[in-house]
Amino acid sequence: MSSPNDSAPGTRRAFLRILAAAAATAALPLPLQAVPLPRPCPDSWREWSSFVQRNIDESGRVIDFFNTDLRSTSESQSYGLFFALVANDQVLFGRILAWTRQNLSAGRADINLPAWLWGKAADGSWRVLDPNTASDGELWIAYALLEAGRLWNRPGFTAAGKDILALMRKAEIVDLPGFGTMLLPGVQGFVKEERWTLNPSYLPLFVLRRFAMVDAKGPWRRLIERSVVLMEQSAPNGFAPDWVAWNGRAFVADPDKGSTGSYDAIRCYLWAGMIHPADPLRARMLQALSGPLSMLRAQGRLAEKVDVKQGVGTGTAPVGFSAALLPYLSAAGEPTLLRNELARIPADADLNYYDRVLILYGKGWHDGRYRFSADGRLQPAWSTACSANA
Repeated sequence: MSSPNDSAPGTRRAFLRILAAAAATAALPLPLQAVPLPRPCPDSWREWSSFVQRNIDESGRVIDFFNTDLRSTSESQSYGLFFALVANDQVLFGRILAWTRQNLSAGRADINLPAWLWGKAADGSWRVLDPNTASDGELWIAYALLEAGRLWNRPGFTAAGKDILALMRKAEIVDLPGFGTMLLPGVQGFVKEERWTLNPSYLPLFVLRRFAMVDAKGPWRRLIERSVVLMEQSAPNGFAPDWVAWNGRAFVADPDKGSTGSYDAIRCYLWAGMIHPADPLRARMLQALSGPLSMLRAQGRLAEKVDVKQGVGTGTAPVGFSAALLPYLSAAGEPTLLRNELARIPADADLNYYDRVLILYGKGWHDGRYRFSADGRLQPAWSTACSANA
């Protein structure tokens, strides 16, 4: 059933204007047509049910079993919130949120950004292992709260999402000299001797669009445009780096993290593929990230790690990478390459936390379980027509 707001005449007129703008988009090196979905989204979401059973305990803690500390992170909790919302599970959403607030924000999420790492310490105790923040986790927590507030008509969630945005503005938004507005990856450790270390995968365009709508006086609109420029200038061969540094004049390889694009960067292609076709910056973002498409055409498979300076890859990418590429290949108009990557995703396997997350995002999008509108609103299948062009 559609939201009451989605049926308003003004909204319909705005939607028609968006369609007209999309139709006027000029031909570009990367085709922008969407590949039709193979079928409407099915009722049972097997991948999510498996993730809940494997990775979420009764308290609402989302667990990464791959690490010996059996960690939970602000990132893992944020993804749990997002997918619980996509699955329309208010009870599980509430449990995940309660655990996150109590254990990562010391019970005061209105004044404390969540610590990024919680798990089993060397002395056997379970506690925060690193109190530093991680802005990607905060970003997705805020987004999940804002959209849960809107879709479930829960004003308290909306207010909580705005609280996080206010904390992020104060602690993690900076003005890079010679560049402009940018989001730091966390509160501490990312500014050293006039060098700012950044993570391009922390900047999904549609999430920033939504923030700009609900916090119009905030920095989000400026950050949207700067995030595309960051990608254009830090991916010389079309491959996003995991990490990059700004030295006051240009983007360079961070001396501590190198010039590799791999497990962080894969999310850049994932986010780019899910940008709504009517977004005016979509074409630039896709063109900036043309490297995987070229590699798939030439080699048939994306490498696990890419030297972004040389555009040369090594290693075999895990199955999660194949899932992450599904929206990207849909946006690029490459149905054959898309089918190849889809075939690499196992129907059921004992996968690690991160592969499972990438499958939830990429295959969930491919199966039509959710979309993002041109202004960044979440459109889950339970509140919209489960459609390829929602």
